[in-house]
Amino acid sequence: MWVVPHEVPAIVPLPSSSTEPRWIGVYRWAAVGGDLLAAVIGISIALLTRFGYHVGNGYLVMGSLLPLAWVAAVALTKGYDPRYFGAGPEELRSLLRAGVGLTAAIAMASYATRSEIARGFVVLAIPVTVLAALLLRYGLRKDLHRHRLRGRCMHRVLVVGRRGPAATLCEHLESRPSDGFRVVATCRPRDDSRGTGPLRPDELDEPDILAAVDRHAVDVVAVATDPELAGQSLRRLSWALEQRGIELIVSPGIIEVAGPRISVRPVAGLSLLHLERPSVSGGPHLMKAIFDRIVALALIVLMAPLLIGLTLAVKLTSSGPVLFHQRRVGRAGTEFTMLKFRSMYTDAEQRLSDLYTLSDGNGVHFKMRQDPRVTPLGRWTRRFSLDELPQLINVLRGDMSLVGPRPPLAEEVALYAADDSRRMLVKPGMTGLWQVSGRSDLSWDESVRLDLRYVDNWSMTLDLLILWKTLRAVFYGSGAY
Repeated sequence: MWVVPHEVPAIVPLPSSSTEPRWIGVYRWAAVGGDLLAAVIGISIALLTRFGYHVGNGYLVMGSLLPLAWVAAVALTKGYDPRYFGAGPEELRSLLRAGVGLTAAIAMASYATRSEIARGFVVLAIPVTVLAALLLRYGLRKDLHRHRLRGRCMHRVLVVGRRGPAATLCEHLESRPSDGFRVVATCRPRDDSRGTGPLRPDELDEPDILAAVDRHAVDVVAVATDPELAGQSLRRLSWALEQRGIELIVSPGIIEVAGPRISVRPVAGLSLLHLERPSVSGGPHLMKAIFDRIVALALIVLMAPLLIGLTLAVKLTSSGPVLFHQRRVGRAGTEFTMLKFRSMYTDAEQRLSDLYTLSDGNGVHFKMRQDPRVTPLGRWTRRFSLDELPQLINVLRGDMSLVGPRPPLAEEVALYAADDSRRMLVKPGMTGLWQVSGRSDLSWDESVRLDLRYVDNWSMTLDLLILWKTLRAVFYGSGAY
């Protein structure tokens, strides 16, 4: 077996594989302190709101015990598990589960002891505590991400597997430093470096892997998909790593599939990976359609003054219609007319052929950072995506969704490969993963990949997350021109 070291910056210390890295303890205590502070804030607001300055002794005792109960509830929901520190939404979900669990526990305790606990106190204290804890933990995560972008607070990883799968796993682990994985070495079979001949099962053996673990002082062993290291061999490896306090993760080789669609089911003594079908119809999408129309109608009403102001501004600053109409392709290949505030001069289409060689786009979409066809007002409305607000009418009509793949032109659909047509399984959206990941700065392949990821992993939680990130993308104007 070959052990190939990776270059590691000098600023990263080499922790002992048998001890917990110092940053994990610091983060855990900071999280506990933040949760205690959140509980004190929530309980104080609830007591003052419900009782003012005349609080009974019973509620004072309860108020002093609830912060400890809150920390215990978070611990029971794995809110202090190092595996989730700074990576993924599971860390924040644990706070929500803790809030629900603590509310249920208080209700059951009140019923069992026949004590009279003011419902207004509980209904206010727990939600405020959860909200404060979410905000404090979010800030803590962002601080951890800043450290990781500088190369600190990282998990040292040994990747095990054949050359191809191991290289792919290394690329994915290191593509997002905020997740906290740094590959320091890879283990692969000796013959795999030449790419000739079949591999023997004993070439990916436990002693070589454990020797590499001790030599490079790693925190995590990541096994790439490999039929030679499975079954009993992988089980023995997990036992040996458990004795050293090393985490073992196994990549099944499935890409662009989110966790909610993957589950492990025991069958006949085997742990089988079950891949759920993506949700493209039924109840969840009915809820999405209702949510879209309610929010779109509310936004139109709330932003009516802005919409009227933009209408007058477009009309007064350049000749031509206020709205730009363009045929786009929606769900299941159905065409519809997409609406936008006009941001270009009326002869924009005639001037396109003269500018096509100057495109800054991705080879399929024509884009120019300094497009002379864009009006001065249009440059500003595009900067903050205000030109797309009329698409709220498309959402009300049911042609579009608030969140979804980018609405393509018919000529773009004609260039789709077989896999790309999956984008048409859901309605196109005003915003989406492409909007919060770079917009016009993305290549065509990246844009398609993001749209397919959205279709395969859609959920209402993902929609809400994208809507939240859209506000930040619009504010900074990244990729908008």
